[in-house]
Amino acid sequence: MQHGKYRFIVGFLVLPLGLYALFVVWPFIQSIYYSFTDWTGLSPDFKMVGFDNYKRMFDDEIFWKSLRHSLLFALLLPVVTLGLALFFAFMINVGGRRRRGGPAITGVRGSSFYKIVYFFPQVLSIAIVAILFAFVYNPDSGAINSLLSAVGLDSLQPLWLGDPDLALWCVMAVLVWSTTGFFVVLFSAGMASIPADLYEAALLDGASRFATFFRITLPLLWDTVQSGWVYMGILALGAESFAVVQIMTTGPGGPDYSTTVMVLYVYQKAFRDGQAAYATTIGVALLVVTLAFAAIVMRLGRRERLEF
Repeated sequence: MQHGKYRFIVGFLVLPLGLYALFVVWPFIQSIYYSFTDWTGLSPDFKMVGFDNYKRMFDDEIFWKSLRHSLLFALLLPVVTLGLALFFAFMINVGGRRRRGGPAITGVRGSSFYKIVYFFPQVLSIAIVAILFAFVYNPDSGAINSLLSAVGLDSLQPLWLGDPDLALWCVMAVLVWSTTGFFVVLFSAGMASIPADLYEAALLDGASRFATFFRITLPLLWDTVQSGWVYMGILALGAESFAVVQIMTTGPGGPDYSTTVMVLYVYQKAFRDGQAAYATTIGVALLVVTLAFAAIVMRLGRRERLEF
C-alpha cells in the first residue's frame, strides 16, 4: 500500500497547487513588488522608489483612520454576530419547552421556519441589502425616522449615515443583520449533532439551560465557532465591508472619512486617483492585518478538542 504513495499524492496536488500559486500567491507577490514603484496603474512605464510609498502610508492620516475602522470591524463584528447567532441557534434547538411524552431537551415550535427566516438575508446580494438599508436610514423618508415621527419622537430623528458619529455604527448594524442568519444555520447544524443524552444528563444533575450552554454546547461547538470567527473577520476586513460602505455612505467613506475602511481606501487610490502603487502598498498592509488577525484568533482559540 506504500508503493508509489508520494507519486499518487503529488499527482493530485500539482494541478490545484499550481492554480493556487498562479491566481493567489503570484498576485500577492506582484502587489508587494509594485508597492516599491510609482506605477499609476495605467502606464506601462514605472520606476522603483524604494520605501517611499510605505513612508507616505505611515504619514497618511486617512490611512490610519481606515485602519482603525477596519480593526473595529474585525474586533466587534465577529463578537456581536457570533454571539447573536449562538444565542438564536441555542434557543431554536434547545430552548423549547418540554412536551408531554417527549424528550427533556427540544427546540422551539416552528424551528425550521425560524431557520429559514434567519437565513433569508443570505439569499440577497450584499449590494441589494446595502441599497435597501440606505433607504431605511434616509433621514427624510426612511423607515426608522418615519416610525419615530409616527410615535411623536420627531426630536430624536438623527441623520444616521450623515452623522459622522453614527455612520460607522449604522454600517456595522447592516453587516450584523446580513450575516447572523448564516451562522445561525451553521451552529444549528452543529447543535443538532450533539447527543440529547448529554443535555438530559445535565438537567438531571440540576444544571440550568444557561449552564448547559457554557458547559456542553459551546465546548463541543468550539471548532465551528473558531472557524466562524476567522471567516467573519475576513469578511469584515474585505469584500462585505467594502460593498456596504461603497454603496451606503456619502463620498463614499464619509462623512469626513468616518466610514472609510482599508479595502475601500485601496479601491479609491487605485481606480479613482490613479495611484496603483500606493494602493498596493495599503493592500500589503491589509494583508498583514488579515493574516495577523487570523493567527491571533487561531492562537487564542486553541484548546483541547472535545469529542462525543
